[in-house]
Amino acid sequence: MFKVKKRPLKKEKLPILYNILENYTDHDPPGNVMVCAMTEPEDLSAHARVLSESYEVPLDTMTKLLTDGGLYEYPQAGALVTKGLFVCKVDTAGEDPKQTWVLDLEQYADAEQLRQSWGLSMEEAATRVFYRTLPEELKERLKQRNLGLDYAKLELSVMRGGDVKYIDFRKDWSQHFKRKCVMPDGKLVETSGLEDFSQFHGVSQAEARTLLDHGGTCELKTGGVLACQIINGQPSVARFNARQYSKAKALVKSKEVHIMDALSEVAMSDPVLMRALQRADATT
Repeated sequence: MFKVKKRPLKKEKLPILYNILENYTDHDPPGNVMVCAMTEPEDLSAHARVLSESYEVPLDTMTKLLTDGGLYEYPQAGALVTKGLFVCKVDTAGEDPKQTWVLDLEQYADAEQLRQSWGLSMEEAATRVFYRTLPEELKERLKQRNLGLDYAKLELSVMRGGDVKYIDFRKDWSQHFKRKCVMPDGKLVETSGLEDFSQFHGVSQAEARTLLDHGGTCELKTGGVLACQIINGQPSVARFNARQYSKAKALVKSKEVHIMDALSEVAMSDPVLMRALQRADATT
């Protein structure tokens, strides 16, 4: 008898949203952004779906924002405002590319004050507050057509698309930006979106979001722990096994230090971990 071979299921490809990526994340926050631009026609449904997942904005709302422009104020949780503002700027004349970005709470407060003081619309105030935090180089390039790019030096596939259609100023934990996590043996493992990260480490998406937004620690079912530091507005994550975490907790008691400092001391004193990190650093 002949066995019928089943074709392996093809993994769903992520939509291609950007063909120009420029990193400005070394700039002082909150202007530490990744410039993500696209010269090809916008795939509205894919664009809206990814931004909706990234920023926790309802999909129908995000689709409308990407179509008409405007802003989305995050709903207030209890007595405190815990999130800022999502903005989509659309030039009705079609001369400038569509732009999206997010204001943090401090920027949101600055925009509200500017709106009240000068009688501006919230969208105009949010635009002024956002632009003034960007690196000077980026400010100048935004005044130029197509970010001042020399199309003769771009890849043919990018150049064929024509003018830049939209720019997303991003710095979020997204499925389109892989992040590295230092494992207990020093290996660097890449994960992408929140779902991928939470599944890999065995935590809920809510726990993952809290950890990556605010830093700190998240205990694992294995007895280990995830530790996250926010550096220049970006999450830097390391995972420790049960043995390493136990040592860190002992240091907290004996030296009365913070758990993050104790975990750092454990990492520095682990020869296997440090050798693996040095090898990884040498290869990169």
